[in-house]
Amino acid sequence: MDTTLRDGEQTSGVSFSVSEKLTLAKLLLEELKVDRIEIASARVSKGEFDAVKRITAWANEVGLLSQVEILTFVDKGTSIKWMQEAGAKVQNLLTKGSVNHLTYQLKQTPEQHFKNIGENIALAEKKGIQTNVYLEDWSNGMRNSPEYVFAFLDFLSTQNISRVLLPDTLGVLTPSETSQYLATIVARYPKLHFDFHGHNDYDLGVANAMEAVKAGVHGLHLTVNGMGERAGNAPLASVVAVLNDFVPTVTTNIKEKALYKVSQLVATFTGFRIPANKPIVGANVFTQTAGIHADGDSKKNLYFNDLLPERFGRKRSYALGKTSGKANIVKNLQELGLTLNEEELKQVTLRIIELGDKKQKVSTEDLPYIISDVLGSVSTTSVIIKSYVLTHSKGLQPSTTVAVEIDGELLEENASGDGQYDAFLNAIRIMYKKKKRQLPQLVDYAVHIPPGSHSDALCETSITWLLDGKEFITRGLDSDQTVSAIKATEKMLNSIAL
Repeated sequence: MDTTLRDGEQTSGVSFSVSEKLTLAKLLLEELKVDRIEIASARVSKGEFDAVKRITAWANEVGLLSQVEILTFVDKGTSIKWMQEAGAKVQNLLTKGSVNHLTYQLKQTPEQHFKNIGENIALAEKKGIQTNVYLEDWSNGMRNSPEYVFAFLDFLSTQNISRVLLPDTLGVLTPSETSQYLATIVARYPKLHFDFHGHNDYDLGVANAMEAVKAGVHGLHLTVNGMGERAGNAPLASVVAVLNDFVPTVTTNIKEKALYKVSQLVATFTGFRIPANKPIVGANVFTQTAGIHADGDSKKNLYFNDLLPERFGRKRSYALGKTSGKANIVKNLQELGLTLNEEELKQVTLRIIELGDKKQKVSTEDLPYIISDVLGSVSTTSVIIKSYVLTHSKGLQPSTTVAVEIDGELLEENASGDGQYDAFLNAIRIMYKKKKRQLPQLVDYAVHIPPGSHSDALCETSITWLLDGKEFITRGLDSDQTVSAIKATEKMLNSIAL
């Protein structure tokens, strides 16, 4: 059962609109193929009521109404009336699964609580509503008051209910406890259907879900992206992958290829972005960064495991940066349909390592620009821009100090201009005037960012020059726009020196 629309909405700051809830309900049931969805808590708000009404109307039309569930309360039938008006047919009745909660929150005896629950179940049956029962704080109940839990389950064995829902409400269970408690209960009550509802406070949600299934539990409650109160619930994508790969005795209806799409949509609707390293759905989980891994992938898939990206509608990628090496670059070149010889590949690799020291990530979209920059470089270097200081202050004209080595001679000049690059170029003009050398005229200046690249994308500056009636273009590449223009200028100075 997916409870993203109910328990997941208890994530701080998250509230789905009516249309968002309807959209996700359709995706979860029809495309992802979860068995059931818990979509709301009764009596919460008018917006919640409107969402449930829309979802139940749609579910009724397509024959899925029995798979739509509502959290309800022991409230003398108020929740049941709310459900009837909203068109829902399955209630998940919230009750107390520990003596602690029963005593200090409800201030009731077990007998009083069981009596009220029995009346609710009878009323639901009369109104044509199916009942499942949540034992809130059941995990602490098993730790601290197991006799109460068994008395409760003895009582529920006499009632007309479909499922008993066992939540680790505070996320306190260890995998061994989960296994022990559930194995005991499943063996003791073979005629009852049990669901396990795990929270993730200790990051044990996935492990506990796996142990619950191995212990014989009949159902799991999960959320997309692990959304939920505090640290959230056991995440749907991870649990599905674990069950499919490590618990061969069970099968699920979940369509793995739809997990990533639904995950992305939930992230968009909620504004809670998926961590890049989150298993299955994170941006980086199918990205090889180290060059040795890419090399191993080309040699009998030495760094593959069973989590192949194609299972989840994704593709493996190879990051470009200071640790990537030639193997990663070759993989990206193959993606672009490009081929380089060994010397060219060596030059491109060195350039990517240099850029990787400056920016976090070089993307595949950056690669053609890097190749163009490297392969278009002048082989003979007689002019080297050794250093520069660029200043830009409010109310003051931009200025620069530049040091350039020309044929082994180091020159330094100060200049100002209309902008930082203009000031830089003016300083170069002063040097060349003193050296009685001609500089070309700047005809055009264009900056390009690789399409599809990132916020820290490389800038390619293309400058068109005019010298002796002929135009030529030099390009510079850097994550800083002004620096890329300076690099293009250095290439020009070396071109005219040949």
